Amino acid sequence: MTVVRWNPFNEMNLLQNQMNRLFDSALDGWSGDANGTTQWTPAADIYETADELVVNLDLPGVDPKMIDLNVENNVLTIRGERQFADKQNKDSFHRIERSYGAFARSFTLSTFVDADKIRARYKNGVLYISLPKAEAVKPKRIQIAGSAA
Repeated sequence: MTVVRWNPFNEMNLLQNQMNRLFDSALDGWSGDANGTTQWTPAADIYETADELVVNLDLPGVDPKMIDLNVENNVLTIRGERQFADKQNKDSFHRIERSYGAFARSFTLSTFVDADKIRARYKNGVLYISLPKAEAVKPKRIQIAGSAA
């Protein structure tokens, strides 16, 4: 069993993230700009394996060159933009339900990661981010030496 020192600031970060999500979601569905270019929040799945944290973000229609990933102070930040194609006359649209414009998501990571080994790939509108855990964080099995009596 690992002894973990309680840090109240981790819980404050969690509360801040939840409050940000609450206020962001309060405006979901609000028409805002008539052309549909409002800030939006892509959905994310985050899970942990023995060796890494994995983040998957739904980013359909986003050019991978428009995505910026950053890890600083154990916080993963993903920023980007989904462009509205001005090839069509805006007056010819009957309905614009998809959100366009800038987005930003930040996640406080539950464990320390090796920033030099982070990998990201984009396939079929999903951004897959692999964050390998730092070696100091991985559990180590210790062999007990003894004599058979």
